[in-house]
Amino acid sequence: MDRTQGRTEQHEQPTGGSAPAAPTAPGTPAAAGPARVVSLTAGGFALTVNPVDGSEIEPLRPGTEPALPAKRDAAARAARTAAARPPVLPGPAALVRPLQAREEERERLVRLLGRGRSVRLTGPSGSGRSALLDAVADRCAGLAPDGVVRLSGFGQQQPGELLHALYATVYEAERERPGRIELLARVREIGAVVLLDDLEMGGTALDELMRATPECAYLLAATPDTRAPSDDSHIEEVFLGGLGKADCLELLEAGVGRPLTDEESAWAGDLRFASEGLPLRFVQAAALLRQRDELNHSDEDDEEEEPGVFEERPRDAVHVPLPTLAEGAAPAELLASRVSESARAALRIACALGGELPHHAHLPALVGDTHADTAVAELLACGLLTPVGTRYRLAAGVARQLEEVGYGDTASEEARTAARHYAWWTGHASVVPERVAAEADAVLAALAGADVVAAVLLARTAAPAFAASLHWEAWERVLRSGAEAARKAGEVAEQAYFHHELGVLALCEERLDRARAELETSIGLRGALADKRGTVAGRRALALVVDRETAGAAVSPPLRLEAPAPGAPAAAPEAVTVATPTTPTTPAERGAAAPRVAPSASSASSASSASSTASTASAASAPDSRAASEASTTRVPPVAPAAAPAVPVSAEAVTRMTPVVPVTARSETPTTLSEVFEDAFPLDPKPAPPTAPRPTAAPAPAPGRRRLVLLAGAGALAVVALGTVVSLALSSSDSGPPAQGPAVTSTPTVTAPDPTVANSGNDPAPEPPVSAPPTATPEPGQSAAPTPGRSPVRTPSRRPSSTPPNSAPPTAVSPSPTGAQPTPTVTETVTPSPSATTTQTGTTTPAGSPATGG
Repeated sequence: MDRTQGRTEQHEQPTGGSAPAAPTAPGTPAAAGPARVVSLTAGGFALTVNPVDGSEIEPLRPGTEPALPAKRDAAARAARTAAARPPVLPGPAALVRPLQAREEERERLVRLLGRGRSVRLTGPSGSGRSALLDAVADRCAGLAPDGVVRLSGFGQQQPGELLHALYATVYEAERERPGRIELLARVREIGAVVLLDDLEMGGTALDELMRATPECAYLLAATPDTRAPSDDSHIEEVFLGGLGKADCLELLEAGVGRPLTDEESAWAGDLRFASEGLPLRFVQAAALLRQRDELNHSDEDDEEEEPGVFEERPRDAVHVPLPTLAEGAAPAELLASRVSESARAALRIACALGGELPHHAHLPALVGDTHADTAVAELLACGLLTPVGTRYRLAAGVARQLEEVGYGDTASEEARTAARHYAWWTGHASVVPERVAAEADAVLAALAGADVVAAVLLARTAAPAFAASLHWEAWERVLRSGAEAARKAGEVAEQAYFHHELGVLALCEERLDRARAELETSIGLRGALADKRGTVAGRRALALVVDRETAGAAVSPPLRLEAPAPGAPAAAPEAVTVATPTTPTTPAERGAAAPRVAPSASSASSASSASSTASTASAASAPDSRAASEASTTRVPPVAPAAAPAVPVSAEAVTRMTPVVPVTARSETPTTLSEVFEDAFPLDPKPAPPTAPRPTAAPAPAPGRRRLVLLAGAGALAVVALGTVVSLALSSSDSGPPAQGPAVTSTPTVTAPDPTVANSGNDPAPEPPVSAPPTATPEPGQSAAPTPGRSPVRTPSRRPSSTPPNSAPPTAVSPSPTGAQPTPTVTETVTPSPSATTTQTGTTTPAGSPATGG
C-alpha cells in the first residue's frame, strides 16, 4: 500500500481534517501514525482512499483509462490458488486423512466437469465435501484453459462479490475494480472449472451467476438446507451420504494410528449407526481414542518411575474407559476438556465471534500466551475446526455444544477485547490491506459484539483497509455498523465520515439515489461542525451525482408507439388500420373526390321523366368522372358491427372513432352514401334487433382525418338535399293524363305544416306503392295548384285543357338544419264513378290509382 509520510497526529483537527505538514529532510525518521492513501480505479472514476478526510472521487481524465487486463499464466494462477488456501500452521505437520470410499463420486464429478456440465454436490455438514473438492481439483487441473479456480461462498447471498473474486483470480488487475458492464464482459471470456465451496445461495441468484459465466463449469458444494437451483438451470445433482461400516473402521484406525480392539470396533459400529456414517464424527472419535491412549500410557509410565522425595502421587492407577455413545455423538465438551488451556481460551474467543477463529498470529495477543499460536493445529487435529476459505471456523455443531457447557458466558468481554485488538492492528502502517481483507469475517464479528466506543474506533480504521483491498462488501458492512455506533456514541464527526464513505461507495456502484442521500447527510453534519474541507469533498462528490443523473435523463429514450414487426400477429382484436382518403389539393379535386349519390329503388319511382332522363345522362358520364375520382381517392368502407379481423397498427398514433350513425343489418355491404343514408333512416320502421354484445370500438382517425370525414359527410348531405329539391320541383308538373275507366277518385287533403318546421331535405317523403308510367306529354287544359309536400290530384275530364304543362310554378322546400319531419294530416274522399277517363294518348288508367307525382 502507498504510504504518505509527514501527517502526524498533532496536525489532525477535531473535525477529522488535517493540515499539510512541512516536508522532512531525507533520512529523518517519520513521525508515528502516518496516514495511508491509496489510489484505485473504480469503473469510470478515480478513487483516492483517504483515511483522514474521507475518500475523494473524480472522473477518469482522458488518456488515463486502464488498459485491458491480461489473464494470468499457469504459474500465477497456482500462486494465487495457494494464497487462497488456509495458512500453514506452526507445530508438527497435520495428519493427512485418506479419502475413504469416494472414488466413484470423484470419477463421476470429473467426468461431468470434463463435458462442461455444472454439478451441485449436496451433503450434510461433516460429510467430507471439502475433502472431495480437493481431490477433484487435482484431477481437473488441465481441463479448462483458465485452470481451476477455488472460491468460497460462505456468507454470500448475491453473485456480485463472487464475480469480482473470479475476475481478480483470472485477470491481472491490481488496484482496479471494474464497473458492472465491464465486469460482465470480462467474466464471459473466462473458461475455467470453478469449485465453489460452502454455497449459500440458489434460485435466481445462482442462475445469474451461471448466466454471467457461460464458459465455466461449476462444482457447487452445499448442504441440503440450501435453496435449490431453478428448474431451468440444468445442473446435475450428486448427493454425498455417509460411509459404510468397513470404511468407518478404516478411517478410525487411520486416525488412531493402530489397530482397533474388539471393544473399540463394537463401539465404532454403534457410533456409525448413531451418526449415519459421517466422516467428521469418526475424525472426532479418533481424537477421543488418542486422548484416551495418552492418558492411560502416561499412567503406566508414572508407575514405572519411582516417585521423588517431595512428590505425592496417588498409588492407585485410574484407567480411562471408552467414551459413551452420547459422548461420541457430541464429543465437543469431552475433547475441549482434554486440550491445553490456550486451546480452550481460543475456543472461548471463537464462540464470542460467532464461530470465527482469528488468525493464529493474533492468538498470543488475544489469549496472553506466547505459545497460543499452536492451539489452532491442536484444535484442528481434534476435529473441532474446519477450513473455510483462507481461515478456520468451528465445525458444525461444536459452537452449540460448547455454549451449553459455559463457553459463551464471557462472550461480551471476549468480543470487546478482540475489537480493541483489531482496531490497533488494522490501523497499523505495516499491515497491508490484503491481510485485513483475509481477516474480514473475524473483524466484522468483533465489530458486532463490541461496545459503541470500540466499534467506532474499529470501523474508522478498518474501513479504509477494506476499501483499498477491493473487498467492498465488507467495506459497506463496516461503514453501516460504524455509522450506527457513532450515532449511539454521539460522535458527529465520525458519523459524517461514515456517511460520506457510504455515498462514495454508492456512487462507484451507480446507485445514485443512495449516493445523494448519504452525501447530503454527510454535508449537513459537516456543515454543523464547520468542517470546510469535508464539506468541499462532499459537495464535489455530490456534483458528480448530479452530473450522472443529468446524463442518465438525457440519454433516456422517448416513449412512443412502436409498429410491430412485419408478419407478426396483431396484439389485440381492436387494433385495425383505418384507411384515410387522399386529401384533395384543389377545389376541382375536392369536387371530384366527393362520393356520388346513386338514386335508390324507392326514390326512383317518384322521379319524373325529366329527372330520369337527367339521371340517365349523368349516369352515362359517371364512369369517366368516377374513374378520375378513384385515381386520387381511397374508398372508405363503413365499419361493420361485427368484429373486424385484426391487422397490424400503423406506426402513427391512431385515435379510436365510434360511428355516430347506427348501422343496420344488411345482406351486402352498401357502396354509396345514399344506401348508407337509407340504412340509417329507413322508410319503413323496423323492429329493433335484439341487443348484441357491443363490439370493440374501432380506432378513430387523427384530428385532421376526422375533419376530412366530416366535410365529406356534409357534402353528401348537401347533395341529397339538392336532389330532393330537384325531385319535388320536377314532380309538381303534370306528368301524365288521367286514365279512363271506372275508378274511385281519392282526393287527399293535406294540412299545411307550421312554417317554423320545415323539411330539411334529408328525409324523403313517403312514396306510393305503384310507380307511375313515364309519360312525358301532358294533356292540354289541365291546371292544378300544388299543395306543399304533395302533388296535385287531377279530376278526370274529357275536354282538352289549354293550360300549358308547366304553368304552375313548383313549390320549393327549403332544407332545415334541424331535420324535423312534418306530420301531414290526410283526409281521403272516395267517390265512385261508373265511367273511365281516357287520356289524350289513349292510355287507360284505372280509377283509384294515384296520379303521377309524389
